[in-house]
Amino acid sequence: MSQKKKFCTGALLLLLCWLGGQVLGEISDDFSHCLDFFYNKTPPKGIDAAGYQPICQRYKNQYHFASLYHRQSRAPLYSAYRLGLADGKRPNNTWKYEPQLVFSRASSEMTPFKFATYLDQNVIESQAMSNDYRNSNFTRGHLNPSMHQKTKENRQATFTLTNVVPQRAGSNGGSWNGLENEVLKRFKAYCNGSMHVITGVLPYESEPLRINNRVCVPEYMWSAYCCPSNRSDLPAHMQSFFPTHAAVGRNDPNSGEEIVPINVKAKASKRGYDVRRMSLETLEGILAQRLAMSVSLFHGQCQ
Repeated sequence: MSQKKKFCTGALLLLLCWLGGQVLGEISDDFSHCLDFFYNKTPPKGIDAAGYQPICQRYKNQYHFASLYHRQSRAPLYSAYRLGLADGKRPNNTWKYEPQLVFSRASSEMTPFKFATYLDQNVIESQAMSNDYRNSNFTRGHLNPSMHQKTKENRQATFTLTNVVPQRAGSNGGSWNGLENEVLKRFKAYCNGSMHVITGVLPYESEPLRINNRVCVPEYMWSAYCCPSNRSDLPAHMQSFFPTHAAVGRNDPNSGEEIVPINVKAKASKRGYDVRRMSLETLEGILAQRLAMSVSLFHGQCQ
């Protein structure tokens, strides 16, 4: 694993992997073409846009969700979407890339990788490649999971490398997957109308690392939802979960326990990948402290 790590160095303060560096091209200055994926058509407030690339994720001539991407880290900071009940199975994982990260005037449609793409130096330099994950001990972790999307095209659109981060299997296929299923059940049982979800990452605080010397690895995953209209007869044990709720999950079993404690009684395969459920306000406090930014994820706190 030591050959796969590259520690980010220099005098930049906290989040060099996600915050440092110059953006060389623009897809869009903002999310104006895909505001429907944010509650009240309002993206999160307080995140410094310097170095970030808003992407309205477009596939088959339709917008499916939104991501805030960082070119230097070759990974998204978050993806925002409207949760939907899947009308079919998980699609084949045909991975895609974003042509406009290569050339600003290229197609606005995400495009499946082809053999020639893997040899194109312009693509390689602009974003993550499937080869970056090979032999890395990390999986491709969706921020917008495919089974949170209604139609086949919606689900296919989540398989873009601008929507994934390096995630440990114990998190991706274990505790974090359990959280995704939990949110889906709450939506189905208690939410009237739409549920807006934002899922993102927290980079390492002191010694960030990359896979293949290219793609920054998050130390934590986080997620929050906003369901402004829920059932009036919510059970007592569900009332604290609406209209908003949030969670932070460990992506490194060796991280400290200040943000997410470890359950020593958990199964060995899940130990160290715990998920801490919390209020939206608690999550925003963690983001403010870790990102050194005052963050508001949902307009008006989803009220």
